[in-house]
Amino acid sequence: MSSDAFDVDNACRQGSAQGPIKPSTNAQRTCTLKAHGAGKDDSPTFVSTVRDAACSTIVIPEHTTLNLSTKVDLTGLENKHISLQGTLKFNPDIPYWLDNAFPITFQTQITYWLLGGKNIVLDGGGTIDGSGQPWYDAFAKNGSLLRPITLTIFEGSNVEVEDITMLNSPEWFNLVHTSSDVTFSNVKLSAVSTSSSFIANTDGWDIYRSDQVTLKDSTINNGDDCVSFKPNATNILVSNLQCNGSHGISVGSLGQFAGMFDIVENVTSTNVRMSNAQNGARIKCWAGPNVGSGIVKNITFEHFVESNVDNPLIIDQCYMTNASACAEFPSNTLIQDVVFNDISGTSSGNEGAVVASLNCSPDGRCSDVAVNNINLTAPASKGAATFDCQNVNITGTSASLFGSCAST
Repeated sequence: MSSDAFDVDNACRQGSAQGPIKPSTNAQRTCTLKAHGAGKDDSPTFVSTVRDAACSTIVIPEHTTLNLSTKVDLTGLENKHISLQGTLKFNPDIPYWLDNAFPITFQTQITYWLLGGKNIVLDGGGTIDGSGQPWYDAFAKNGSLLRPITLTIFEGSNVEVEDITMLNSPEWFNLVHTSSDVTFSNVKLSAVSTSSSFIANTDGWDIYRSDQVTLKDSTINNGDDCVSFKPNATNILVSNLQCNGSHGISVGSLGQFAGMFDIVENVTSTNVRMSNAQNGARIKCWAGPNVGSGIVKNITFEHFVESNVDNPLIIDQCYMTNASACAEFPSNTLIQDVVFNDISGTSSGNEGAVVASLNCSPDGRCSDVAVNNINLTAPASKGAATFDCQNVNITGTSASLFGSCAST
């Protein structure tokens, strides 16, 4: 390989050994990557090095930027440590990605990168740059444009992503798909447009068909859900997040697709600071004809501090459904055992004085909803805060704030 090519630095090094060593199935080696240079594609050698059985730890050094111009398939790995100290930057070649990105059937998505297997660590303090600006501008002109998710954990178990910065994802930052025992910690997500084009659909995390997922100690600046629990997300912990500009910590939306049964169960979101957002703690389920069904059960939102949030606390069980259709066709996604505990802060006033809205479908589709220690206020110009509810019996120390819920 020529000296200016992307390569493994001195082949592989074992621990503190001096110089190259020969492969051994028993050795634990660190393999260090170099970049080809400007305009060249570093994806193939990045992929081949991570897949190399001789490399247990793969280092992208500080001040090194790998240009990822083709899709990254790192599924089926085992016992791999990717130490990202520099930068992985995806090339925003829109025609290429539209033809070649990995398809995600759920909600018609595509992704740059699939990462999966057993016992994987991605860390190192470095950056993953999704190069979103050309995508934001293109989407502003074509609302049907598919845009890549930056990182998809797919069929992974015991996967850790920590001490990583992710910038300007074209679509969702992270999708956890058909995986278990996945942890993200100390992750910084930021999407910022340098033009008038909005950073649409830049969810922080979407969790789908996955179990035992932890998201903790992270900051998110984006333009859609901070975290979204999609169908069949179970046993999830969200802890100590700071979310700005988002659509909230959202269960759903669920029950959208006819013939599908969606489950979100055993989810705790705790110690969340939500600022300048559309929603705070949210559950959203479809109603109407020709939709699916499911259950939302054992959900806790607690210790939220909110600032300038349109809907600090919300259940919408008639999501994307008008009142008459919801009355005729109530949601088939049942909501049970939900606790909102210690939710404080201020609304934006964009919904008038309303600071909390627990609106369920008719016909007993919500049960066991509790509210405790709710201290939410509206801007002074909107008057005293109001609390709305319908089709639900509310319990807890703050239930009196909601009064008698309307039946529809």
